[in-house]
Amino acid sequence: MEFGFTPGDEEFRAQAREWLAEHVPAAGNRREWERTLGKAGWTGLGWSEGGYGNRPVGLTRQVVWAEEYARSGAPARCGHIGENLLAPTLLAHGSTEQKSRFLPPIAAGDELWCQGYSEPGAGSDLAGVRTVAVRDGDAYRISGQKIWTSLAHEADWCFVLARTGAGSARHHGLSLLLVPMDQPGRIDVRPIRQMTGTSDFNEVFFDGAHARVEHVVGGEGDGWRVAMSLLGFERGVSTLAQQIGFAAELGRVVAAAVETGAAEDPVVREGLVRQWAELRVMRWNALRTLGGPADTGAPSVAKLLWGRWHQRLGELAVRVRGAGAAVGPADWTPAAPYELDAFQHLFLFSRADTVYGGSDEIQRTIIAERVLGLPREPKG
Repeated sequence: MEFGFTPGDEEFRAQAREWLAEHVPAAGNRREWERTLGKAGWTGLGWSEGGYGNRPVGLTRQVVWAEEYARSGAPARCGHIGENLLAPTLLAHGSTEQKSRFLPPIAAGDELWCQGYSEPGAGSDLAGVRTVAVRDGDAYRISGQKIWTSLAHEADWCFVLARTGAGSARHHGLSLLLVPMDQPGRIDVRPIRQMTGTSDFNEVFFDGAHARVEHVVGGEGDGWRVAMSLLGFERGVSTLAQQIGFAAELGRVVAAAVETGAAEDPVVREGLVRQWAELRVMRWNALRTLGGPADTGAPSVAKLLWGRWHQRLGELAVRVRGAGAAVGPADWTPAAPYELDAFQHLFLFSRADTVYGGSDEIQRTIIAERVLGLPREPKG
């Protein structure tokens, strides 16, 4: 199938652009912005089943909306984990009751979600889960720790991969549970301060946290299959929107190179051209995979492409600034958080790009084993 845009899609693009131009300047706090999007029908695009979403649009118009959203400079989404990860997983594996309970509030922007996958000591090894959920009447009691949990400090709910099979190991005996975050004394969220000075991730401690039995997605013990399905949704339409943001960052780096004279350096020029060319390759690869049949290795290939690309862009950003890249935009004192300009933040934050969301090593292993059919890596 060839992925392309029709005249009708361009009319939809104009409609999206007009709405964003009107509403983005007045965007308030992030939670209220999610409700604004939901009320206008811009959340849950393409959820055709059961009328749970807002607009029954096809894949191309989902791409159009994602691209225009990125171009508009609209606020960073805090509802994307529920909308882009949990919702498609519920549509594929959830019960009718789960869909009716959780999809409408996501589409309305009323409930925010976080993802309880990564754990200390397990790295990117999702099968190394040690968080335990024990059946207690009509509920599970959850004990354990998750880490690098984005937006946990704002979320109303968390989908947690936990071990429900006593004595189970690796990918056996896992379940995906939907857990309310408002459980004082049972759930403790601790922000992680990063080298950028910000706290985008959190540690989450579960000490007997409560999850109702009917909130197990796919059934008890089926967590590995459901979790793998969810990871496939993680790198879908949003990849193209991400690339729009990358293009804007690249444009600012090019402008800075011209302004500082760094563009006269042939090595810098070569690096900038390489970034531009590889970004185009990433876009066409994303369109190809979205418009084609399911490809087991496509998400891993995409992650490998953009992670290292973004790191190289951060390195170029500080290089074109020269010695000035080592100086912050404001005086620093031990009593106050340090500040970073946009290029410094890009450089420091992008160091994590090849780690979070599944490290490069894990992505290469997936491609080797599941696509190329090479011998499986021995597990301890």
